[in-house]
Amino acid sequence: MSLLDLAAYQRDGFAVLEGFLPLSDCDALQERAAELVAALDVDAARRIFSPRDQGHARDRYFLESGAAVRFFFEEEATDQPARLALNKIGHALHDLDPVFDRISRRSRLADLAHVLGLVRPLLLQSMYLFKQPWIGAEVGWHQDAAYLHTRPSTVIGFWIALDDADRDNGCLMALPGGHRGPLRQRFLRDGDRAVLRTLDAAPWPNVEPVALEARRGTLVILHGLLPHASAPNRSSRPRHAYAVHLIDGRADYPADNWLQRPDLPLRGFT
Repeated sequence: MSLLDLAAYQRDGFAVLEGFLPLSDCDALQERAAELVAALDVDAARRIFSPRDQGHARDRYFLESGAAVRFFFEEEATDQPARLALNKIGHALHDLDPVFDRISRRSRLADLAHVLGLVRPLLLQSMYLFKQPWIGAEVGWHQDAAYLHTRPSTVIGFWIALDDADRDNGCLMALPGGHRGPLRQRFLRDGDRAVLRTLDAAPWPNVEPVALEARRGTLVILHGLLPHASAPNRSSRPRHAYAVHLIDGRADYPADNWLQRPDLPLRGFT
């Protein structure tokens, strides 16, 4: 397992730890996701997740998913079966499903959270990401802190490759050092919808993007202010991944954040 170079993480805003998650855990996550999809009532749950136009932001199904396990489909999905049409499952797998709970709270993840400076780490959000062959959508440049905001900013993303991720099937891309810039946007509640508001119109840093190619079982750590993205998957290969976002419980979590869990208190690693 690759060891964390904390100085490099602080410089770049990301770290890539190869071989972090045992392949048996990768298998368990993929098998459990397949079981959840097989039990899905597609007609009742068919909602589109669009990183392009944010149409889901007006849907209660999405807005209440912070305390649920819900399913979101690709914009370009047509007549594919659900297992080949889903964009993601979110956003409380880590609390509501025993397999995801167990793996999300591995002691080595807890240790990393503390090394990264989270004094009271709380697991806020989880997503099983499909990045389907041929139709996996592009995710534009963004900062996770725009969607999961605390004061001060404390969010950190743990992104685990469940398939090999490379340039061909839409691996993560990052702007190294970009986390030292301002928060550009916030995705927040405005009545019965969520809106994306610009806070700072400064352009993204003029640096060469880095492809965060990752073999299966690799953990990618993302600073909450790091600009990152992923290209569409036009290959014949899937790019499944599992992501968990953490915050520090000492920070203020605003009531206008889109993700609210009034009846499901946040938990740490124990």
